[in-house]
Amino acid sequence: MPEAPSLSSSVIALRRGVAAHPERNPGVPFDAAWLDGLRVNQSAVERRTATLGTRRTVKKDAQAAWLLKAVTCIDLTTLNGDDTEGRVRRLCAKARQPVRADILSALGIAPQAITTGAVCVYHRFVAAAVDALQGSGIPVAAVSTGFPAGLIPHPLKLKEIEASVADGAQEIDIVVTREHVLTGNWQALYNEVRDFRAACGPAHLKAILATGDIRTLSNVARASMVCMMAGADFIKTSTGKEGVNATLDVSLVMVRMIRDYYERTGVVIGFKPAGGVSSAKSVLTYQILMKEELGRAWLEPELFRIGASSLLADIERQLEHHVSGRYSAFNRHPVA
Repeated sequence: MPEAPSLSSSVIALRRGVAAHPERNPGVPFDAAWLDGLRVNQSAVERRTATLGTRRTVKKDAQAAWLLKAVTCIDLTTLNGDDTEGRVRRLCAKARQPVRADILSALGIAPQAITTGAVCVYHRFVAAAVDALQGSGIPVAAVSTGFPAGLIPHPLKLKEIEASVADGAQEIDIVVTREHVLTGNWQALYNEVRDFRAACGPAHLKAILATGDIRTLSNVARASMVCMMAGADFIKTSTGKEGVNATLDVSLVMVRMIRDYYERTGVVIGFKPAGGVSSAKSVLTYQILMKEELGRAWLEPELFRIGASSLLADIERQLEHHVSGRYSAFNRHPVA
């Protein structure tokens, strides 16, 4: 295998826009030996994550800048049973203009300079979202493969992916079969995700591990590595529907697997925490995690996404406080 480029050179390339959209992850042949040494010390993980909010302080103008960057990394999401086309179109309008124009003006930012990273919907609404976002450059992400449980037949999972891509989805968020992880059937997990990757065609694949269901941090580490080996372009914590969704502990384990995969292959992989990241304070901690563990490039939407809905309202509220000195009611910052 050729020597991988240094992480610093990749960071510089991404910063300059040379690799504004990192190349697709081609994956590698399954090799169980990559999993042999993957054991996670939970106490060490907890000690590390406990320091993230205390060692670095982001205040005032710097905090506003970090929060604006966070907005550009949000996958603005609606995944409810009562979703309608009207709701999805309103969400898309908010994705185009996520922060009120008067707030951006006070910050010296052009009104059209900030958009969310993507809009995430069920397959049923992909075509409507694509239409509503036309000309904006904002991609549509579709949850797929029997989201959130992932227990429909495998051929139907592939057809759902293909249908979403045909309707214009540029990103596909798939759910893995948790049974493969819980029983240690890593070859089956690899084969499944490899099939999903092929069905995606040109669309980027985000693999949801459902970390709240797969029980141990060691399982999280191994599942992360297998999904990347199979060609996932992003690894994602959760569906948002589990009892426990994104946490700093599972996120630390996953981003270190991303670093390990990069060191082995030279391929950069994105990360998406989803579910539970609902406040400006919490998103800052996730940004610090990405900066300290992976570097500056992983603060950009090409490599970092946050699956969220209510988060945007709190960020907008914090930005208004920054420019006005006053906190406003949440109902002044509707998401859709």
